[in-house]
Amino acid sequence: MAISVESIFNERKYPFLFALSFLFICAGFLLLTNNQYSFFSISDLQRVRAVSTSTPPQPPPPPPPAVSGVPAMRPSTGMVQEDVVSVNGDDDSSVAELNWELCKGPVAVDFIPCLDNMKAIKALPSRRHMEHRERHCPEPSPRCLVPLPEGYRVPIPWPKSRDMVRLIWYFDIWFDNVPHPKLVEYKKVQNWVRKSGDYLIFPGGGTQFKEGVSNYIDFIEKTLPIIQWGKKTRVILDVGCGVASFGGYLLDKDVITMSFAPKDEHEAQIQFALERGIPATLAVIGTQKLTYPDNVYDLIHCARCRVHWDANGGQPLMELNRILRPGGYFVWSATPVYRNDERDQSIWNAMVDLTKSICWEAVAKTVDSNGIGLVIYQKPVSSSCYEKHNENNPPMCDIKEKKNVSWYVPLDICISQLPADSMGNSQNWPDPWPQRLTSKPISLPTELDSEQMFYEDTKHWSALISDVYLDGLAVNWSSIRNVMDMNAGYGGFAAALIDQPVWVMNIVPIHEPDTLSVIFDRGLIGTYHDWCESLNTYPRTYDLLHSSFLLGNLTQRCDIIDVAVEMDRILRPGGWLLIRDSIEMIDKLSPVLHSLRWSTTLYQGQFLVGKKGFWRPT
Repeated sequence: MAISVESIFNERKYPFLFALSFLFICAGFLLLTNNQYSFFSISDLQRVRAVSTSTPPQPPPPPPPAVSGVPAMRPSTGMVQEDVVSVNGDDDSSVAELNWELCKGPVAVDFIPCLDNMKAIKALPSRRHMEHRERHCPEPSPRCLVPLPEGYRVPIPWPKSRDMVRLIWYFDIWFDNVPHPKLVEYKKVQNWVRKSGDYLIFPGGGTQFKEGVSNYIDFIEKTLPIIQWGKKTRVILDVGCGVASFGGYLLDKDVITMSFAPKDEHEAQIQFALERGIPATLAVIGTQKLTYPDNVYDLIHCARCRVHWDANGGQPLMELNRILRPGGYFVWSATPVYRNDERDQSIWNAMVDLTKSICWEAVAKTVDSNGIGLVIYQKPVSSSCYEKHNENNPPMCDIKEKKNVSWYVPLDICISQLPADSMGNSQNWPDPWPQRLTSKPISLPTELDSEQMFYEDTKHWSALISDVYLDGLAVNWSSIRNVMDMNAGYGGFAAALIDQPVWVMNIVPIHEPDTLSVIFDRGLIGTYHDWCESLNTYPRTYDLLHSSFLLGNLTQRCDIIDVAVEMDRILRPGGWLLIRDSIEMIDKLSPVLHSLRWSTTLYQGQFLVGKKGFWRPT
């Protein structure tokens, strides 16, 4: 006799079938409603699995994206209450015992552990090649907190200063935030900076910018129109940048500049740049390679940057050749270009010989109405010139000895190999900006699925930024200008923020897949770094730090407390921290942040939002 569903319930037969059906219904409900991993890309899940294994993880391929788009979030009015958890971090007994102290000494307010290690610097056998400006990290990492300058205030928000630039031609910042009056005195005749009440005024002048930096920028493009600021030329490096007015004014032309200078010939010039909201970093061309990949900068600029390009067999210029894109330009504005005294002519003749030896062509040389001159060199796009060299001086670099990541790597006296595809063809120039941001990067790996992975990663971050980061995490984006992505991958986070009034420093950790060339191909900037050490930047220079599944691998090599101390050092009071990671890592980090008196909130079990206050230990 047939058994109907109604009879099963009425007669309560086959109870096991009823129970099994109920379990299936519950399981389906949980699968539909539990979205703890709904915002994970494939690369994120790979990182979570890697750190959960008992054996050390092998370096994965470049991070793949989510296979599908990010599901829509709740309305932008915010998360519902059960999705938001305030984290107090009182449960970790080891962290509860932390007793924070202020850093001490004459450089405490501006302390950079790896650049202010005076014990190591005093022990250097030589300073001839700027060894004292290079990294010398202390062991163990100091766990003191940098004090605030007396009278420190929240920085003037962007774009207020840029509006003032357009109307009355200067940037301004609070003087108390960067209290270095020596630069004002030293550079007042060159119109770099002046003090006016509570403000520091940046008129846009400079040693080579007699009629202002905007006129100087236009002068370069008129000299060589093919440069095409903001179209062909998007990513540039400014060597010995001063207070970074050159890079700051190029932002109006859709050009992003990595401005760098050592710490510090002119009292905190990089700190001034970052306080103004201009991309900048501390670096020096000394004995080690710059922390950038080969062949990535569209243009490199030096305006009296005080680098002896022919020193030590031409190592400094060969380092620029390494990182300059094939067909890219080097703009050099310095007295040897336009003065005829014996010293300048000697330097010029040495430069002529050196540039010829590395096959650079002088495509333009001119002098402006003020008598300030410049020369523009172009790097070759093929190896034909190198092959015609009768003398192997300098030699071509041995590709077998090339390090994948330029991190603590000595400078070479050799010419870097030009990139080529699998057929031996020369590498093309990236698409014009802004198409290059979303088009296939020319340095993308040649594996069959690499292109799909890249596009899916771009799609993933675009959805995540619009649906979650901008509207769902209660972050005050109007207060944010300087942003750092601590584990940038393909640069999808920065690319998705391109329409926001922010700039992003993309960090590719040295123990993660090397994707930094892809980031530059997209028209973005970044650098290599090891987060077990301090970063080459001043304290209080970033408004927001972002990290996506960085901590699992990182904490296998160093203590999460040291990572938190470094984040506290470089983040401004009132600044934000956005962490995507496993709940295990969030549970480890949260009590450390709480001990630093940061407020923390957990969204959806995977987004930790922290906000740094003004607290300092007494």
